[in-house]
Amino acid sequence: MGLIRLEFIHGRQRIGFMSTMVASGSPENKPKLLERVRDVVRRKQYSIRTEQVYVDWIKRFILYHKKRHPSEMGEEEVAEFLTHLARDRNVAPATQNQALSALLFLYKEVLKQDIGWLQNVERARKPSKLPVVLSHAEMKRVFAHLHGVSKLMAGLLYGSGLRLMECMRLRVKDIDFELAQITVRDAKGGRDRITMLPINLAEPLRRHLVRIKAQHEQDLEDGFGSVHLPFALGRKFPKAAGEWAWQYVFPSSRISVDPRTGKRQRHHMAEGLLQSGLKRAVDAAGIVKRANCHSLRHSFATQLLRRGYDIRTVQELLGHKDVSTTMIYTHVLNRPGIAVRSPLD
Repeated sequence: MGLIRLEFIHGRQRIGFMSTMVASGSPENKPKLLERVRDVVRRKQYSIRTEQVYVDWIKRFILYHKKRHPSEMGEEEVAEFLTHLARDRNVAPATQNQALSALLFLYKEVLKQDIGWLQNVERARKPSKLPVVLSHAEMKRVFAHLHGVSKLMAGLLYGSGLRLMECMRLRVKDIDFELAQITVRDAKGGRDRITMLPINLAEPLRRHLVRIKAQHEQDLEDGFGSVHLPFALGRKFPKAAGEWAWQYVFPSSRISVDPRTGKRQRHHMAEGLLQSGLKRAVDAAGIVKRANCHSLRHSFATQLLRRGYDIRTVQELLGHKDVSTTMIYTHVLNRPGIAVRSPLD
């Protein structure tokens, strides 16, 4: 029977799998459970965020069941854990489904178990909610309280319909000033798409890139200047990581260590900087709506539909797989398919 071993590294708890002793008295040379999870995640080329989230949920699952090994547990324990999240932790349906996805990955991809029983575990239903949308006048008030890089990034979210992390992960080569367009690489669902580059942002963005290029050249002189490359590009093109075209449009202000490779590089800016800056701007503008970064993307879509653009065009710009996802914005406009006016008006 397997045992779970707890280690404390730099003050943080780490869980590993210690296999049973073989007859010779030495442990089997198997990697620890969470190391196996990380290996499979990386082999499938999932993002570092997905890796961190999956490992965290699997760790919580093990600790909740008093460090029992997942191979000894089944549908009953998974259902009990998910119920605990909803009943005792009061997590949102999306959070509960995220935990279930991590456990599905563990049993199917890592432990290689037949998970027919796990498919019967019911996913929490996410309630249908209308998106928070800001009017054009409200957006002008918000922008009046934004400055510098935060204002530039918020402009791309509202003016191009980018998701927060799509903006953070933009590379220099993805900006086409001549065609006034932005290429969004490996977006949600692994799809690429093209959206517009707002004319009003072109010149501020050019000036921003001049400053960033100077910083990149200084990094190269200091022995840094490389950046994380997606998939296996780092092995195929060893010099690409230091090229200007591959640098992030919105880099971090400090050099950091890549948790996977151990290299010291300049990663993209932390998304929390824009999130907190936008919240302060919304409060300063006197807006009581619970608007966040994704609200700017919602506002982008709503404004285009309000101006009469075809919903299929808006779907392509947003990168929605199904037009039914885009249709939610017609409900915000009170135009479910046709324009409807109140009898009182």
